[in-house]
Amino acid sequence: MTQRKLCASVLDAIGDTPLVELSRITAGYEGRVFAKLEYFNPGYSKKDRIARQMIEDAERAGALKPGDTVVELTSGNTGTGLAIVCAAKGYRFVSVMSRGNSVERARMMKALGAEVLLVDQCHDSTPGEVTGADLARVEEKAREIARQRRAFRADQFQLPGNARAHYCHTAPEIMRQSGGIDAFCDFVGSGGSFAGCAQYFKESDPAIRCYVVEPEGAAAIAGGPVTHAKHRIQGGGYAMPELAQIDRALIDGFLQVSNTDALEMTRRLAKEEGLFAGISSGANLAAALQLLRGAHHGERIAILLSDSGLKYLSTDLWA
Repeated sequence: MTQRKLCASVLDAIGDTPLVELSRITAGYEGRVFAKLEYFNPGYSKKDRIARQMIEDAERAGALKPGDTVVELTSGNTGTGLAIVCAAKGYRFVSVMSRGNSVERARMMKALGAEVLLVDQCHDSTPGEVTGADLARVEEKAREIARQRRAFRADQFQLPGNARAHYCHTAPEIMRQSGGIDAFCDFVGSGGSFAGCAQYFKESDPAIRCYVVEPEGAAAIAGGPVTHAKHRIQGGGYAMPELAQIDRALIDGFLQVSNTDALEMTRRLAKEEGLFAGISSGANLAAALQLLRGAHHGERIAILLSDSGLKYLSTDLWA
């Protein structure tokens, strides 16, 4: 077993997560799928990486000073990451989240010292199915709070630290651990993990193909009609056709995943691979299997297991 160094604080425990080959689920396929276990981060998601990057970028730029307050909208994972980073650095943190997200996320942020403000969903929305319209309400509230409290807005949709965290850390780790890949597919929320990883992969090897994963019926980035905005895959798929984080030149193709396939693959990850991940992780796996059945038959595909299944215990994912 690799011996880890003593961490000066929890911040040093962020990143360097394991990469695991999904050999049981891919049995019978020609090709391999490598899964990056991002729920090994302290906040149980990939968003710990961007929280640290955005805060440290702001400190270096002089935009964040001791005693300041940090505000951000979140589906729960970025908020958890920011709560951890702010606790370690001594900042106050206010998290603004839709009531449509699972309750575990709000409870975890509160336990980490965050102030959590929950925003009601639109009148025709359903808990567990956060739409772009719901997110717009959260954005409005986050702007209001940042203005009222003169707080630093850790805007994951706009700040370049989001993609840079994955460019500088996540993707290099995958390349080092795997020895090389042929394709990468990623379910898009803010777009940071796709953008940062895709840029690094293509600079390392221009032959690597990178695919955006979206919910079936809400593939706005791909240019499709939005017929099913109320999907089940929390943390993304907001049917936003343009995202500041993503350079479309990095996109080699688009994949759509149904609710059924995302849920089924999340459950299979747990039962067959022993990997207790969230729904977007199942979406990424379902997309990777599409690639193995098609354009990347016999090749090596990398995905992220973006967060932990612990964050969905109140949903019917594990019922």
